[in-house]
Amino acid sequence: MMHEADSTTPQRVPLTRDRVLRAAVVIADESGIDSLTMRRLAEQLDVKPMSLYYHVANKDEILDGIVDIVFSEISLPSGGAEWKPALRDRAISVRHVLGVHPWATSLMQSRVNPGPSVLRHHDSVIGCLREGGFSVAMAAHAISAMDAYIYGFALQEKTLPFETPEEVAAIAEMILQQMPADEYPHLAELTVDHVLQPGYNYSDEFEFGLDLILDGLDTLLPDS
Repeated sequence: MMHEADSTTPQRVPLTRDRVLRAAVVIADESGIDSLTMRRLAEQLDVKPMSLYYHVANKDEILDGIVDIVFSEISLPSGGAEWKPALRDRAISVRHVLGVHPWATSLMQSRVNPGPSVLRHHDSVIGCLREGGFSVAMAAHAISAMDAYIYGFALQEKTLPFETPEEVAAIAEMILQQMPADEYPHLAELTVDHVLQPGYNYSDEFEFGLDLILDGLDTLLPDS
């Protein structure tokens, strides 16, 4: 006599390449990219390490895959969109995504096996610039300038010794107390008149610099 399966028995979720990569992102987000190993990934998924190799060839393939996932989270310019606001939104989206996945800052431009999301991202950005009137060479210059700024700012934010405006103020106060103002008058002035003012947030500097770059690129177009 056949018995029906016990409905209370938990069903194991099938292992797939996407599930492996998503678990890798979770590990990197929680503990940093250096903590991502095949053994740690297997533990996260509650499988044997050898099971992973049915879905990914090695750690390099995992790194390529999780970078592609990160790129897939970035908002892209839509076809026919005005280049300047579209690329401003894209830059803000990149920075937000890098804030969620800080480990990706140093990886996203270093992989040599781009996935579909990476290729779609770059093609969309180039297309937006070309439709906006940029030559091929000027589109390349524009992307280089924007990405150097975006990724550089994200890397700087990642390494700063503070995360909130309150922490900025506390560190600035401590430095100010230890610093002879008459020896460093300009630094003291900026700290008192800018950093320690109500509402100061270092993150606001990002959009100021971004707009400088976009305004500068705008002047290079033939009809500007």
